[in-house]
Amino acid sequence: MTLLAQQKSLPNRAGIGLKFRHIDQFLQESPDIGFVEVHAENYMVDGGIRLAQLEAVRDKYPLSIHGVAASLGSESALDPEHLRRLKRLVDRYQPQSFSEHLAWSTHAGVYYNDLLPLTYTQKRLQRVVEHIDQLQSHLGIRILLENPSTYVSFQASELAETDFIAEVVKRSGCGLLLDVNNIYVSCANQGWNSHEYMCALPLDTVGEVHLAGYTEELDAEGERVLIDSHSAEVADDVWQLYRKLLGIVGAQPTLLERDGALPDLGVLLVEARGADVLMQPNMQTAKVCYAV
Repeated sequence: MTLLAQQKSLPNRAGIGLKFRHIDQFLQESPDIGFVEVHAENYMVDGGIRLAQLEAVRDKYPLSIHGVAASLGSESALDPEHLRRLKRLVDRYQPQSFSEHLAWSTHAGVYYNDLLPLTYTQKRLQRVVEHIDQLQSHLGIRILLENPSTYVSFQASELAETDFIAEVVKRSGCGLLLDVNNIYVSCANQGWNSHEYMCALPLDTVGEVHLAGYTEELDAEGERVLIDSHSAEVADDVWQLYRKLLGIVGAQPTLLERDGALPDLGVLLVEARGADVLMQPNMQTAKVCYAV
């Protein structure tokens, strides 16, 4: 196994996903925020204002880079050009955290602009582990793998989703990016217990937490379905699940995600401060994973 570089950890504070429309104001005001996160694919360019802005941000704040297009769950081989560009970005900015999704986005040379679900089989498990090993070896760092938001289950699956994720983390040596909203969305859609689901994950490997908002729709049969849209404030039920997580694992670097219906920067900062407040020791109540 390739020796992976030891990264500095993100601070146990709240951060925000930094969007282009907010960067100038963010740099001018230099708000008190734990870290910033950007999507890798937005900065995989040769030069220009984007990289200059990211350089300025990186000089002031710890940086998390979040990939969305590596397609770790694909049966197809990883794209060598994508890997090359990712490595150039990581080498240049030396983020404290790099993460990717448990999903697939490519097939037969075609890229689908979505995070598509997997069948949880032993064969696919091995393929995902191979891809994570390849990505970690190429970047020279340990990555974090984000748990998915799911809307369907496949009859062909041989493992529970949580067992699949736990085994991937164990075999690959990667860490876990725990998306609390994804847990809530998946469990609401599929009738699972969110606390039991969370406790079945390898929580001792969590390196970052995501919080986001969902939207509610009706499916073709008129049933309620939650969509991981990142276009709303964090829901109260997600905040409550986050508090349970903090009671189990303690304060963690926590990102407030907002990708759609972007509010003013100040609104995002207020939401992030809410997570900072919950991470204070006097706000945490010790909990354990138990059957409910």
